Amino acid sequence: MSGRLEASLLFFVLLCAAFARDAKKTYFPLESAKDLVAIGSEARVVTYRGRRSIQLIPTVGHENADEDMLAVLMGPDFRDGTIEVEVAGAPRAGAPADVRGFIGVAFRVQAKGTRGEYFYLRPTNARCDNQLRRNHSTQYVSAPDFPWERLRKESPGMYESYVDLEPGVWTKMKIVVSGTKAQLYVNGAEQPALVVNDLKLGESHGQIGLWAHNTTEAYFSRLVVK
Repeated sequence: MSGRLEASLLFFVLLCAAFARDAKKTYFPLESAKDLVAIGSEARVVTYRGRRSIQLIPTVGHENADEDMLAVLMGPDFRDGTIEVEVAGAPRAGAPADVRGFIGVAFRVQAKGTRGEYFYLRPTNARCDNQLRRNHSTQYVSAPDFPWERLRKESPGMYESYVDLEPGVWTKMKIVVSGTKAQLYVNGAEQPALVVNDLKLGESHGQIGLWAHNTTEAYFSRLVVK
């Protein structure tokens, strides 16, 4: 076999592999709400910091309630893989002083949002002058049985960690899920900010969702599922 033919075959194999990888990647620019089902909120298309994106709005009368906003993506059923998205969260004007701009991603969501795994950020914690609060910049929870209060009480420091964040700034989140393990990467870091080795719903599957607390100015953009 000639060197030219070998090189051509190698190029063809690499090209097929690249196409196979791309075929497993689904891009959601989040410039429309048509693929989202909002739960306890409204999903609105806006321009934020020069970018068309989805903003989650609390329902009328619930602006400062201790409740969740969730928009479930009517996309592929998700079991294992990678979720990448950019988020921007900050406490909404007039919100209570103890809110943090909670914002993040739900995955393996089931039963109309009543069950699921979550990674989220607390942007105002990251640069405050209280080290304990800084250590609570990222969080994993699992609905309905493992809220942050229970996890922090039963396993202090196990399901939250520090990462540098700025409120209201576009922030890249990448979540890598395999079986009962998940890792959260922030802003393109090579190492995860938070590692969970015992996802509470086990090796389940479900939808992907955009999540924020009612007291958050919450924006989402450029979602990629692999």
